[in-house]
This record gives sequence, C-alpha cells and structure tokens, in this order.
Amino acid sequence: MKPLGPVTHLTIHCAATPEGRDVKAATISQWDQAKFGQTSYHHVIELDGTDVRTLRDDQLGAHVGGHNTGNIGICYIGGMDAHNEHPKDTRTDAQKKTLLTLIRTYKARYPGLKVLGHHDWPGVAKACPSFNVGAWLIMEGEAP
Repeated sequence: MKPLGPVTHLTIHCAATPEGRDVKAATISQWDQAKFGQTSYHHVIELDGTDVRTLRDDQLGAHVGGHNTGNIGICYIGGMDAHNEHPKDTRTDAQKKTLLTLIRTYKARYPGLKVLGHHDWPGVAKACPSFNVGAWLIMEGEAP
C-alpha cells in the first residue's frame, strides 16, 4: 500500500447504492478491490451511522482519480433514489451526525484541511456525493 502523504484534503463520496439498501462497508471494499485493486476509502458510513475504518490515515486511497495524495476519502452508503435511477441525498440522520463528527475530527487534526464533495474536483462528471458539501457544512456552522 502506498503512503498517503501530508493530509490536505478530505473528500466526501456516496456509494451510489439505492436509498435504504443496507450495503455494508465490507461489500464496498470488495467492490473497490475488484474495480481498482485496492480499498478506496478511509471510512465508510453505514445506514445506522456506524463508521467503519477501511484504510489507515497513512494509506493512499483510490477515490478521486489523480487527486488521492494527501486526500482522506469518506463514503456514505446510499446516494441514489430507491429505484437506483437518479442521484439523491439519502443520508440518514445517523449518517449525517457521523459524517459531521469525522469532518470536525479531521479539521481539528489537520488545520487548513479542505473538505470537498467528489463532484467538486476538476474533471469529475459525477453527482457524487449527491449533495452540496460546502452548503451543508455552512448550514452546520462549519467552513468547507
């Protein structure tokens, strides 16, 4: 596993799974192993708000093509409507709480950390994470 490097960014992702489908973090990691040859995210947040650590902070993930160095990846289960046809913010209250706690923890640990949604990176043409991370953080009293 390659080293992550100095942490400068944290990127929020969705698993692009249907609303309410209880996919587990282990399954997400299996999909990533099959597609990318490694685990993609540092954390996966399950529907009940459980934070599952999938990579150590010093390990390089595979979650933003060309921008993984120094970038912590957090993925929540969901992100698509129940029919798996359209992007949708499907975060449960428990997932939102866990996500905010993780963001605050990382921002305290790494001053100046920039928090982005996957779609905020240049050249990314995905709806992921299916919500506006910056607007949500401001609403929660946090700087993006």
